[in-house]
Amino acid sequence: MGLTLKHIVVTKAGTFHYRRRVPKDVATIIGKSEFKRLLGETEREALKNFPKINALYEQLVAGARAASPENDALTALEIRRLAELRATELAAMKVYVGGRELTGADPEAAEVIRDSALSKGVSDPVERQAVNLVANGGNLPRPVPTVEDAKRLYLAEKVKGDINERNRTLRLGRVMDILAHAVEASRPLDKLTREDAREVRDHMLRDLGMKPGTVKRYIADIRSMVNLGLRENDMSSVGNPFNGLTIRVETLVVDERHPIPEDMLPAIRETLSTNAGPDLWQLWRMLEGTGCRLAEVAALLVEDVKLDAPIPYLDVGFREHRRVKNQSSARRVPLVGDALEAAKDAVKAAGEGPYLFVQYAGVVKTKGGKGKGKKAATHASNALMKHVRKVTTSRKITVHSLRHTMEDRLIRARVEEFDRNLVLGHTKGGMSERYGGPDARLEAALKAVKAALSLNAGTISSEL
Repeated sequence: MGLTLKHIVVTKAGTFHYRRRVPKDVATIIGKSEFKRLLGETEREALKNFPKINALYEQLVAGARAASPENDALTALEIRRLAELRATELAAMKVYVGGRELTGADPEAAEVIRDSALSKGVSDPVERQAVNLVANGGNLPRPVPTVEDAKRLYLAEKVKGDINERNRTLRLGRVMDILAHAVEASRPLDKLTREDAREVRDHMLRDLGMKPGTVKRYIADIRSMVNLGLRENDMSSVGNPFNGLTIRVETLVVDERHPIPEDMLPAIRETLSTNAGPDLWQLWRMLEGTGCRLAEVAALLVEDVKLDAPIPYLDVGFREHRRVKNQSSARRVPLVGDALEAAKDAVKAAGEGPYLFVQYAGVVKTKGGKGKGKKAATHASNALMKHVRKVTTSRKITVHSLRHTMEDRLIRARVEEFDRNLVLGHTKGGMSERYGGPDARLEAALKAVKAALSLNAGTISSEL
């Protein structure tokens, strides 16, 4: 073949693929030892796509390394916070000066503490700053939070403990790698400019060849991270330059996932019911009949399935082993028809265990007792997609498309937006004002789901 670029493999079928080994330090983080992507059906397509795929590989490696705990040296602000705690201890300690007993907060005692530290050649930055704080009566300017501080805060407050923690941590690493093109991690948050924001956006569109929809999602991540950093550090008067950043919205429509067509669903159900395991088949039926996110159902505890309630429902909310996407996502989702039957089957199959779908509940798997396996929710998605791809190869149709299918059904049934949001857990102001209690919201959601499913013959159970 005419290609001389590295990392290209041509299959027996004549298609061109990018294949490259992942460095060992990165492989232990992402759980993959090899990076593979289809470049194209022809040599011309492969040449065209190679720069973008190669950049994606480099971004993955850099992002994983940026997220690695080995790179977590203390920032100036973190040192200051620890130093303040240590300074409190030093200020309370007893110091003897000329036969007098003083506390470390006394100016004379503080000078003794500083001289002692200098004579010992204290190198620890926390201890050194704590001594200086005591010696100066705490009158040292506090460092301004940086982009790195915002990242670590976002990691602790929004990512840690999430059902998709590993994937979201890697994504945050990629975000920081993209930001590094125009903004260094040590940049104070109050020094970010609109020009920086535009350059980051243009870098993704121009240099990385990302689709506008992907750029929009990354900008949203950056915006959220900076907003959290500003808010939690009492810097609300500082503007976030990533707010209101324009991206070519007119091209975004083509990048959205499509709902699964009603005439395609029977074929997908057939392949799942025939070839998938009972757990996957139950999971799919519950997703289709509720409009829930995959992670919401995959991570359910048995006790979250309220089969004996007057209106059977799923209790989707914050749990120790996983979070929900936002406050509006914490809700009661009614179980109707086939979804209800699937839930009953799943509860029965779960036995005495706490998880409804133990292999997809967000529990980290191990192999041979060593190392971490794939995130369970991702594993569930991959398993379901193998069956979906037997029916359609459209990249716009995924497991998540079932949520779009449910929303289409709700719209066609003329269900109002407030009620659609009750079912799907979308963020919308004013919803709690219309329905004041969980029972009222569940009743409204039940009415909405029954209206949506009644458009499809045989999906409503006579029980409800």
